[in-house]
Amino acid sequence: MFKNISELTQQATGQGIAKVMIDNEIEVTGRSREDIIAIMARQYLVMKTSVKQGLLGVRSRSGLCGGDAKLMDDYIKQGPKLTDTCFIRAISYAVSVNEVNASMGIVCASPTAGSCGVLPGVLVAAQEKLNKSDEEMTMALFTAGAIGYVIANNAFVSGAQGGCQAEIGSAAAMAAAAVTELAGGSPQQAAHAAAMALKNMLGLPCDPLAGLVEVPCIKRNAGGAANALAAAEMALAGVESRIPCDEVIQAMYQIGLEMSPTLKETAQGGLAATPTGIEWKKMLWNND
Repeated sequence: MFKNISELTQQATGQGIAKVMIDNEIEVTGRSREDIIAIMARQYLVMKTSVKQGLLGVRSRSGLCGGDAKLMDDYIKQGPKLTDTCFIRAISYAVSVNEVNASMGIVCASPTAGSCGVLPGVLVAAQEKLNKSDEEMTMALFTAGAIGYVIANNAFVSGAQGGCQAEIGSAAAMAAAAVTELAGGSPQQAAHAAAMALKNMLGLPCDPLAGLVEVPCIKRNAGGAANALAAAEMALAGVESRIPCDEVIQAMYQIGLEMSPTLKETAQGGLAATPTGIEWKKMLWNND
């Protein structure tokens, strides 16, 4: 068992975070190792399926969003771009999964439905880049799960409690740690990646237009994926977070407690309160 990132990395030294998380799940749930791995493998299949579905072009019932993942995919196919293929595909896939969520499709909350695009976006793109098997990707999900487990038990992962920093920030931290270990990084490097990713999103409000998990949520998933990859690259290069990951999590928790209720998924502040945000609310809910 582990309660924080410090204990997690200590236990993971020499064996990896994924194995520690699997052992933790066995102890907590009483399930067999085979069952736990099979369940996680199904989660990854859902993630890959939602990536493919969104790229075909889906739209939300509200009309607020849809089709952007396909635009990105078409853009990628046109030829060389400004950034590396893995990076741009991670952005595209993150948008794809979140558009599936907005269109009432099946996704894997990771850690929430509103932030469901970050982790699959990063991992599916990384799988293609690094030529990893689905079995290896399943282990990466356990690494991500360990980070999410600590955050959920020491802070929060929902926008209603802590703002979007708690949703997209946590998802970015999970993805950063997972892809760092997937690429050969140590548990300590994975922890630094998680810390840097979460630090980059501290203070982010949850301010959805008309109260729907569409704008700015979907594009924030793309930003979270980009953030996760940036943090992972820094960690793999040997860059360390000056603030330990556990302290970053506590800072996020404190910021969430101090954040105004208007910035916690109530659609009363931030982008939701802009003139355009108010107009969309009127159009969708027929408010005077």
